[in-house]
Amino acid sequence: MFDLLSNLWMGATVALTPMNILLCLVGATVGTLIGVLPGIGSLATIAMLLPITFGLPPVGALIMLAGIYYGAQYGGSTTSILVNIPGESSSVVTALDGHQMAKQGRAGPALAIAAIGSFFAGCVATVLVAALGAPLTSLALLFGPAEYFSLMVLGLIFAVVLAKGSVLKALTMILAGLLMSMIGSDLETGAERMSFGVPELSDGIGFVVVAMGMFGFGEILRNLEQPGSREIVQASVTGLMPTLPDLKASAGAIGRGTIIGSILGILPGGGAIIASFAAYTFEKKISKTPQRFGRGAIEGVAAPESANNAAAQTSFIPLLTLGIPPNPVMALMVGAMTIHGIVPGPQVMTKQPELFWGMIASMWLGNLMLVIINLPLVGVWVSLLRVPYRLLFPSILVFCLIGIYSVSNSTTVALRIPLHAAATSN
Repeated sequence: MFDLLSNLWMGATVALTPMNILLCLVGATVGTLIGVLPGIGSLATIAMLLPITFGLPPVGALIMLAGIYYGAQYGGSTTSILVNIPGESSSVVTALDGHQMAKQGRAGPALAIAAIGSFFAGCVATVLVAALGAPLTSLALLFGPAEYFSLMVLGLIFAVVLAKGSVLKALTMILAGLLMSMIGSDLETGAERMSFGVPELSDGIGFVVVAMGMFGFGEILRNLEQPGSREIVQASVTGLMPTLPDLKASAGAIGRGTIIGSILGILPGGGAIIASFAAYTFEKKISKTPQRFGRGAIEGVAAPESANNAAAQTSFIPLLTLGIPPNPVMALMVGAMTIHGIVPGPQVMTKQPELFWGMIASMWLGNLMLVIINLPLVGVWVSLLRVPYRLLFPSILVFCLIGIYSVSNSTTVALRIPLHAAATSN
């Protein structure tokens, strides 16, 4: 215990230097803004900003990139709640209840609970990174092919449980999703499958592209078809902060989402996306009134937002302790460490303790900055609902296209596939 406290104190002295505080603030702010802009995402942002870190100190560069990653988890909930368009793929499930709350005039409480839950989850997950990094990484290494197969099957079951209405339709969509996942190049032979000779499909269809088509373009088409629903949302925005009953109802969901996200965050390939869906499904299953979910239950916002932020923090555990990136963003972090002459793995703790503990201390600082940035902006984000939709939807459309293009660098992927997905969702 004494060693842990002394290491954290050493990390605080590194993180609280003026330069590192500034870089942490820049990362948290950029991450929030990127999370708010639908489709762009932390992966594309870190890839674009990676060259900027060449001239920065190694610790400061990694602190900034880390701030962008977990800051995007904060910001991703904003557009999910306000306009039913997830800024981050991990915020998809937040749109189910968050946007319904916005339609009921409760966008402010939904945004505030998302910020509070993310702050609590981030702080708890940072403690786990500091205290339980090595044991939790050992647990993740026990997962073999059978366990990962079971995890994927569990994800498909979640899709059925989350579905509203016909189970047959849910199973049909799962089958369609599995068929879409087969598009691309075979991992063993390199042969193209179901690409129909279209070069842009050789790498498969990304999740961001489908999400923007289903949620972004699809929501725009629905709102243009039924303009009256937008007027109701704009006219009924009232309180900006959660009430005491809201805090009581969401407290347990925040705690459970934090635990689920902290555990799933260290597993390769899953992270924040699986954590948010798992937390939402768990809350729905244990609720005495599961029929409220999908109709504006505040627990449906608190649980996934806590889970995805906790998972974003604990995903640093295998990176810092074993040098194994659990997701594409962490793979870019490995690249950033390599650029600065740092070899990711167990030796980081022993040979460069200032880097390891400085990053951990910066996570606490970054989470505090994020809640300070986000809570005062609740009123600003809610005011977006009062913007005439004829002015709002072209901006949303442009940001969706920019986000998809930044990921794929292809006009075909940025235009055709989302439009097909939007047509399917409608």
